[in-house]
Amino acid sequence: MLDSVLEKNRSYLQNTDSEVYDALIGEEKRQKNGIELIPSENFAFPEVLALLGSAFTNKYSEGYPGRRYYGGQQFTDLIEELARERAKKIFRAEHANVQPLSGSPMNQAIYHAYLKPGDTVLGMELSHGGHLTHGAPVSHMGKIYNFIRYKTVIKKGGIIDWDEVEDLAYKHKPKILLCGHSSYPKDLNYKKFKEIADKIGALTMADVSHIGGWIATNHLNNPLDADFDFMTTTTHKSMRGPRGGLILSKKEHSKKIDSSIFPGLQGGPHMNQVAATAVTMKKIATDEFKNYAFDVLNNAKKLAKELLNEGFDLVTGGTENHLIVINTVNSVGLDGKIAEQMLDDFGITTNKQVVPDDPNPPLRPSGIRIGTPAVTTRGMGEKDMEKIAKWISVILKGKENFRSLSDLNNEIENFSKEFNLPGI
Repeated sequence: MLDSVLEKNRSYLQNTDSEVYDALIGEEKRQKNGIELIPSENFAFPEVLALLGSAFTNKYSEGYPGRRYYGGQQFTDLIEELARERAKKIFRAEHANVQPLSGSPMNQAIYHAYLKPGDTVLGMELSHGGHLTHGAPVSHMGKIYNFIRYKTVIKKGGIIDWDEVEDLAYKHKPKILLCGHSSYPKDLNYKKFKEIADKIGALTMADVSHIGGWIATNHLNNPLDADFDFMTTTTHKSMRGPRGGLILSKKEHSKKIDSSIFPGLQGGPHMNQVAATAVTMKKIATDEFKNYAFDVLNNAKKLAKELLNEGFDLVTGGTENHLIVINTVNSVGLDGKIAEQMLDDFGITTNKQVVPDDPNPPLRPSGIRIGTPAVTTRGMGEKDMEKIAKWISVILKGKENFRSLSDLNNEIENFSKEFNLPGI
């Protein structure tokens, strides 16, 4: 029944707007025929895709369960309660808000709830692995609040400079001590952050958007176990859910957080997204997902090892999570933009990435970022990581004599076609 409805909907699209339909088919082929190595991208569960195109798309649900501004909420209340309770259980949280429309609003909601314009936040320097929403100067939050940034110690394998963190905390007295990353290939010591924050009376916030799935399965440290005030995460990326945000916090913060999301920052939640979040929380609580998360981390370590064997310079010397940052300038004399395009020409998708204290601009940085969630979702294993590392090496080092470029392109495409694309 569901298949027939989906096929009818696709048929309607094809007949109504052939340009958009053709783009959809093209994107499906691109995903099927290529190797997705962007670490923040993944393939959503089929159940998630079904819910995103469901009747929940049609419903306005401003407010919270039991306190809505519209009628007809018996089923929307049900799914939001399910999503909240499942998220609390998985992450060992006292409170959960599942309404943020994406990662940026979830972080903004915390800033707006607890900071006044000009207040100070201590977070991670962007080039050392931090995130745009952690106060990058080009972001609106970076203009409203005073973000101070700590770095890692490059000569010591990229460990966080705890002396610097503590010195900056005492000097600037931030209202929030923020940790989390988008391109830092290590696990974090949340207890150390908490100790420093407690010395100066700061709130603690961890944005784990890129590693939420591995925290949910207890493969990486959980900030809430270290008594953090807030933990935020997106629900796609490592969790294979819908594109959305999730705020987990202590119960004492629940009213402020909820009112900061609605009516403070957003209108009605996207209930198709909330429904998809509910089913995602159930899926990631299974043994099957826990095994998958383990495989992602193993694949990342194997890929990092093979890249090191190929002579690549990796930021922090390897990985402790799902992502790897290659300094392509040091490795092959190519900036990240050129490296990204060269790999893309062969169906290997990566993203250009700044490296610590990068002398180059963000749109032409010194590296690329890769990861293993999407390839693991498709069923690739450690032996396949050996092939991928070899292909990356051949392409970026320009070894045209290894085989003809067309043969290499066909080899990568035929390899990719062997693996299923979930939900497509």
